[in-house]
Amino acid sequence: MKSPNRQSVKSGEFTDPPIHISDFQTIDKMHIVGIGASAGGLEALEQFFRNMPVNTGMAFVVIQHLDPTHTGIMPELLQRITTMKVLQSADGLKVKPNHVYVIPPNKSLSIQNGSLHLLEPTESRGLRLPIDVFFRSLAADLQQRSIGVILSGMGSDGSLGVKLIREANGLVLVQDPDTAKFDGMPRNAIEAVRPDIIATADQLPVRLMSFLKLNPIAGQNTVIESKIRSNLDKIILLIRDQTGHDFSSYKKNTLFRRIERRKNIHEIEKIQHYVRYLQENPEEINILFKELLIGVTSFFRDKAVWEKLKEEILPEYLGNLPDGYIFRAWVSGCSTGEEAYSLAIVLKETCEKLKKKKKIIFQIFASDIDVDAIEKARKGLFPKNIVTDVSPERINDYFISDGDYFRISSPIREMVIFASQNVIKDPPFTKLDLVTCRNLLIYMEQDLQRKIIALFNYSLNPGGIMVLGTAESLGNHNNGFIELDLKLKIFRRSILFTTSDLFEFPSAFKPAKNIMKEKSAPAKIIENLQTLADQIIIQRFAPASVLCNYKGDILYITGRTGKYLEPVAGKANWNIHAMAREELDRELPGAFRKTLQTYDPVVIRNVRVGSNGDRQCVNVTVQRIETPELLKGMIMVVFQDVPEILNYSADDKSSKRQLNYRHRELEIELQRRNEEIQSIREEMQTSQEELKSTNEELQSTNEELQSSNEELTTSKEEMQSLNEELQTVNMELQSKLGDFLKASDDMKNLLNSTEIAALFLDKELNIRRFTDPVANIFKIRQIDVGRPFTDLVTSLLYPDIAQQARQVIKTLITTEKIISTSDDKWYNLRIIPYRTIDDRIDGLVMTFSDISISKRLELDLLAANERLTRKNNWDDKGQK
Repeated sequence: MKSPNRQSVKSGEFTDPPIHISDFQTIDKMHIVGIGASAGGLEALEQFFRNMPVNTGMAFVVIQHLDPTHTGIMPELLQRITTMKVLQSADGLKVKPNHVYVIPPNKSLSIQNGSLHLLEPTESRGLRLPIDVFFRSLAADLQQRSIGVILSGMGSDGSLGVKLIREANGLVLVQDPDTAKFDGMPRNAIEAVRPDIIATADQLPVRLMSFLKLNPIAGQNTVIESKIRSNLDKIILLIRDQTGHDFSSYKKNTLFRRIERRKNIHEIEKIQHYVRYLQENPEEINILFKELLIGVTSFFRDKAVWEKLKEEILPEYLGNLPDGYIFRAWVSGCSTGEEAYSLAIVLKETCEKLKKKKKIIFQIFASDIDVDAIEKARKGLFPKNIVTDVSPERINDYFISDGDYFRISSPIREMVIFASQNVIKDPPFTKLDLVTCRNLLIYMEQDLQRKIIALFNYSLNPGGIMVLGTAESLGNHNNGFIELDLKLKIFRRSILFTTSDLFEFPSAFKPAKNIMKEKSAPAKIIENLQTLADQIIIQRFAPASVLCNYKGDILYITGRTGKYLEPVAGKANWNIHAMAREELDRELPGAFRKTLQTYDPVVIRNVRVGSNGDRQCVNVTVQRIETPELLKGMIMVVFQDVPEILNYSADDKSSKRQLNYRHRELEIELQRRNEEIQSIREEMQTSQEELKSTNEELQSTNEELQSSNEELTTSKEEMQSLNEELQTVNMELQSKLGDFLKASDDMKNLLNSTEIAALFLDKELNIRRFTDPVANIFKIRQIDVGRPFTDLVTSLLYPDIAQQARQVIKTLITTEKIISTSDDKWYNLRIIPYRTIDDRIDGLVMTFSDISISKRLELDLLAANERLTRKNNWDDKGQK
């Protein structure tokens, strides 16, 4: 399934049916659209409002960089484009729907409770950031109903503001940089945060209306139905299979809102269709993964927290540390590094202000799940609009101006080690003095929060400090922490707290590798005259050339290359760097390095190549191939002979001419060597940065391995202790088992000694146990245990015995009856309920007491008595 394609929008046209304010009647409050523009922004604004419907129910606030000394005429210019009412912003002006408000010159604009407020700018000229100022207030005031639009302009104004709008779950739209007259602001906004919509200025209204039509009510607490939850689980599974990261323990409403955003951007109505779209477009899974990370941060965010740390918490903690102590901190979820560098600056400032100077080594581990964010953090390069968050003093002390950016200074950079790490599944950093985890737990379920807080407790030294986001709390998981500032969410690890609990985290998932389909071999082209002619021209007249891969392995040779290449001795090696002749072997590596960075040709001129004792001047062209697709990325090396410098006679004129040629040759050689040295320097710098990153990764890995080793050691000790406990329990169970066997033997002998046949049944009248004399009444064996006793063959002349047994279970009244057998025996049958120790009925007990002797005596006595009675009767008759 492909995302629906929108038709191009012409000036003054709108492809979708007009959207009226009635379409948004379900919205409690309107959306407010902040539009930031600068150089080249007037044309973009005209295109935007020319294609924006009139009755949208939204308000628009235009923030543009204006000359503070000139009166603005922007309202009059925009009023000619749109029929919406265009006003210049005034202090306290209430924002109304279907209105356009324009910032006046020499003012800063903000919004609060739906009203505009004008402020005097702190800078008269120079770096002014009115777009960031307004976007900040817009995100804080309207939250998910805030919409930020960045149009053409220079600089980076607005890039921090769109971050805050995104964090508030608002909508971010950016003009396509390729269509902007000045692409500085759009590109910086795209680099700062992944926009929801990137389009031309005239298409942005169409895309915005389509998005709001699909999702008019933003930010409500959605009740996730079972069908939606099933598709949500499928999306989580797709992300886990491709990226290796599991979001199953994250809050479902948060995930659902982010997924809804992406679904609506592609104009897909049903979530099951979006699941199909993800399956067919793996790149969308990566985009959704980035969307779910919500990597929003800034320097000294929540200034009150940093002031509290700097003025109270850290001075006391650092003051108690010994000289030469290594202070270890962990910034979890560091994103692009602003918080880690902020902590480094605060630690350095605090240490310098200690009354008793100490040499404390600071080691800050900054980790994040987003590899791209970690790479940005390592560079330490930030746009100049960070001046809104960083004081001028700190800018001067800890930053270096680098073009349009500020670069973090080396002393601060060396304090921080960045590493890609998943706090859920990777081993933690240990023996820490401070942990910060700000605005990460709010996206996780309660159970996962509990595990992570316990993990931080394990990682911290006794008395260590933990800082959470201002929107987070320990909740019911505060065991092991002491509150230092409940409002700012600063805690201290309890010194006395110990725990032996082992917490299970989700297993690591290995991302599935995308297996590329083998490209089918190109169809064989039928040879014709043109093909044959091209072959002859290539073979006879074209310069010698070689087709290589990026490593220099030769794939195809055209023409005679023996003057430039020769096989090396030993094992066959078809690499151009190994086969290149003298002088050429020193030039090719640098040319290859350059051509791998661009598709432009790299030409090496006047290379004197040695061949069979002679020298030949050669121009070598090295170029990476861009088309056709089959050869894309390959490198073509072309050799072209050029005339050698002639040797003139030894007169003055010819000597001077020869000397000039020699000078020119040396100048060319010197220039080539300088270029090669510069290339080597750049590569050395790149290699140094890569080695530095690798070193940080290795340090992080070493910390994780140490943590894992400590956990394994602890687990081993706990397992040994548990094994000893199990051995003790096993001995106790064996002793009890021996006692039980003795009791069982005693009970069996007791029952058998009474010669009473006892049959134990469960509630379903299945045989549970029996004594040996029962075999004289029923045809029973040990294998009959578990069978219904009614299935047994018996000599009892009592067909109602089963019915009588069920009656006893039902009424719990003991019954007793004398019954006979087919072999002339008599038994006293007694049926009683089987009661457990806890007075629970769990079956029946049938006892059969053999009364055959007494019964026979009774019968004989009755017979004798009857005979005596009859005799007496006869005697009485005879006397009469």
